[in-house]
Amino acid sequence: MKVLLALKRVIDPYVKIRVRADGSGVETANVKMSINPFDEIAIEEAVRLKEQGLARLTQVVSIGPEAVQENLRTALALGIDEALLVPCEQTLPALAIARVLKAIILIEKPDLVLLGKQAIDDDNNQIGQILAALLDWPQCTFASQLKVQGDSIEVTREVDGGLEILSAKLPAVVTTDLRLNTPRYASLPNIMKAKQKPLTRVSLEELGVCLTANIETLSVSAPKERKAGIRVDSVDELLDKLRHEAKVIE
Repeated sequence: MKVLLALKRVIDPYVKIRVRADGSGVETANVKMSINPFDEIAIEEAVRLKEQGLARLTQVVSIGPEAVQENLRTALALGIDEALLVPCEQTLPALAIARVLKAIILIEKPDLVLLGKQAIDDDNNQIGQILAALLDWPQCTFASQLKVQGDSIEVTREVDGGLEILSAKLPAVVTTDLRLNTPRYASLPNIMKAKQKPLTRVSLEELGVCLTANIETLSVSAPKERKAGIRVDSVDELLDKLRHEAKVIE
C-alpha cells in the first residue's frame, strides 16, 4: 500500500497571533512556524503503517513557499520516505488546494490519502471532503482509529452519540482526529538522515492546475479585548454582585 499525506505550514500554536496594522491578515514575519498539529497526527499514522508492514511507501506533499522545505524535512525525519513541494507564494482557498492535491494524487497513485481534519489557522475543515468528492473516492473523516484490512479500511470516528465505525474500499481519503495517535519527536540521527531523503519540486504548471481565486479577504481584525475580571472574598459578595451589579440572578 502506498500512503500519501498533506502537510500545511502554520503559525506555531503556542505563538500569540497578531493582526497586521493594515488589516490585510495576520503577521507572519519573524514568527515561529510549525507543522499543523492535525497533520502531525497524519504523519505519525503513516509512519506506523510503514512500521507495521502495511505501507510500502509513504509520501508527504505541501503547497507553499520555499520555507516549507524545513517542515517537509521534519516529516522526513519522523519517518516519511519522500517529500514533494509545490511552490506557491499566494494563500490558496480550500477548493484550489484540493485541486492541486488531486493532480498530485493522479500522478502518484496512492492507495490511501491521509489529511489532518483541519488546519489551526483557518479551521475550515473542508479540504479532505472536497478532495474525496473531486476524486470520487470514499472518505472517512475525524478518524480516532484506523485499521487496514486487505483492500479496505475500517475507521472509528467519534460522533455526538458515541462511536461510529465505517468501512471503505481503497483507495480512500481519511482525515485524522486528535485521539488517533500521539506524534513522536524526531531524533537527531533521523534529522541528519532526512537531509539525504528525496525532496521533489513540482510546479503548478507541470500539474496543469489553473488557480482561480474564488474567495477574497476584505479585512482581518483582532477580537475585542475582554475586561479584566475581579476577585471576591466570599460567596455572599459574589451573590451580591451577580444580583445587584450584573443583574443575572434575582
